[in-house]
Amino acid sequence: MMAASSIGILAGGGRLPGLIARACRDEGREVLVIAFEGETDPATCEGVPHRWLGLGAVGALLKALRQFGCQEVVLAGAIRRPSFSTLKLDLRGMRLVGRIAGVKNKGDDALLSLVVDELEREGFTVVGADDLIATLRAPEGVIGRRAPDAEAERDIAIGVEAARTLGAQDIGQAVVVQGGRVLGVEGAEGTDALIARCAALQQTGPGAVLVKVKKPGQERRTDLPTIGVTTIERLAEAGFSGVAVEAGETLILERAKAVARADEHGVFVVGVG
Repeated sequence: MMAASSIGILAGGGRLPGLIARACRDEGREVLVIAFEGETDPATCEGVPHRWLGLGAVGALLKALRQFGCQEVVLAGAIRRPSFSTLKLDLRGMRLVGRIAGVKNKGDDALLSLVVDELEREGFTVVGADDLIATLRAPEGVIGRRAPDAEAERDIAIGVEAARTLGAQDIGQAVVVQGGRVLGVEGAEGTDALIARCAALQQTGPGAVLVKVKKPGQERRTDLPTIGVTTIERLAEAGFSGVAVEAGETLILERAKAVARADEHGVFVVGVG
């Protein structure tokens, strides 16, 4: 059994789980990556103890965390919401059928809150990604060389209001605004697809603005709004002016690289209160 400081990373897709694993190991902590078939990037598992499991293998997941001595658990990275009818639950997972059925028609935050609650019932402490890497949190103000102009500031204000209304329904975290008009809202397809969808809807003039904020009342240890280098590249390709995120409640992955890329493309990045 490993040291009591071991941490379990329930790893979805993207770079965040790998960044957390690296940061924890740099601090001398033992890490166990729980990788999910069809979801986790295999690169996340390179050089670290890991277990590949199906999403329904609840008993095996809990057993692996306990055998490794994990007291803390972090949920990181995106996982596509599985179909309830195809979710292959093991015996331990079958005990959750009633609770899963109760949230299957609700938003992602309801399901993630259920996961957090179940882990805590099993005696684990669930922590947020930004509890482990505080520098992930977006600061307030302009981040980089370019600042939004007056028109972009107006679009940001409209976007924040629209995104919070959207988030209150546990639907999504992001909206796209141009010239005072909301071009699109985020659904199950994710932010990259939202950007691509809205690229063709832009009118002539200054490019659109992406706005991402935390859902009101959201379980902040899971699924905080996140941007990174890929987001900046997508914005530049689509001809957007920039992105506004909620300061202190949004993660910026590899911030130095992301901001440098934004500066190269003339895209603003700003944290709003």
